[in-house]
Amino acid sequence: MEKFDYMEKYGYEQLVYMHDRSSGLKGLICIHNTVLGPALGGTRIWDYACEEDAVLDVLRLARGMTKKAACAGLNLGGGKAVLIGNSKKLRSDTVRREAFWRAYGKYVESLGGRYITAEDVGTSPEDMEYIHMETEHVTGLRNTSGDPSPLTALGVYKGIKACVKELTGTSKLEGMTVAVQGLGHVGMILCKHLSDEGAKLFVYDLDAERIEEAVKLFGATAVSGDAIIGLDVDIFAPCALGAVINSETIPTLKCKIIAGCANNVLKDSEIDGQKIHELGILYAPDYVINAGGLINVYQEIIGYDYNAVLRQVDVIYDRIREIIRTSIETNKPTYLVADEMAEKRIEMMSKIKSIYLGK
Repeated sequence: MEKFDYMEKYGYEQLVYMHDRSSGLKGLICIHNTVLGPALGGTRIWDYACEEDAVLDVLRLARGMTKKAACAGLNLGGGKAVLIGNSKKLRSDTVRREAFWRAYGKYVESLGGRYITAEDVGTSPEDMEYIHMETEHVTGLRNTSGDPSPLTALGVYKGIKACVKELTGTSKLEGMTVAVQGLGHVGMILCKHLSDEGAKLFVYDLDAERIEEAVKLFGATAVSGDAIIGLDVDIFAPCALGAVINSETIPTLKCKIIAGCANNVLKDSEIDGQKIHELGILYAPDYVINAGGLINVYQEIIGYDYNAVLRQVDVIYDRIREIIRTSIETNKPTYLVADEMAEKRIEMMSKIKSIYLGK
């Protein structure tokens, strides 16, 4: 991968490599765009197969965060961090865990506020507390907004209802069939929302214990990882890692709606987004529908107000409806409508910033 070529093509600002021998910290922080404000994005820890996979993931995720903040109307830029490792093993080693996260916190601090971190896959509010020992540039702390997962799940639930409204004329989910791929913090909470409204769930996760839990709690049907994407269901909800909609999986799709909490659901937006549009599958752009967590931690920065968070998360329903309407009117794929919405706000705000205030 030609990293500088990729960064130039998509307008990146910074890619930082991190390594701490004593704690075993290895990873990257990527800042995509700071026109709207400091780059805020979670820290993901994952056992990547190779360094190249980690680099591509952090680049794609950071760019997605720029779009997410822009579409949500937040004064934030886009950034992300990925750390290479096994989160379960790290969590079980108390001494190393503290050193690992505090070393990472020092790297976050070294960026001087250009990047603000939060939770993501494999991390927890407890990890954020260790980071906070070394830097103020961290959100999702236990004594402030806490775990953003419930708000992410709530926003995805609202977005799913918006999609169902378009297809059926009502936003009610009773009797709808949903395939949920990934039962992490967000996926499991999303299952509860869907189940409480009477949806029938089909579930898969790499962790067999989580599958058993979903079957027990929600009456879900367990399916294999190979089968979950191609199930004949109303809604496919990707809630694990990205790039699950690609040239190999698209021919297997039988769902009417793709709407989940995963980031970068489309492996190649231009190709895959166009293809599912042509197939008549309604896609809720991931960085719009899953913005609830970002909305939640942003409130922490400006002065936390839970009711204000709920009001903004409710707007996700309207935003998805607006994107769908524009897509129908212009015959543009929903991903492209959302991209243009984000780009327009960034462009307009960059021009406003050019006005001299005389201070």
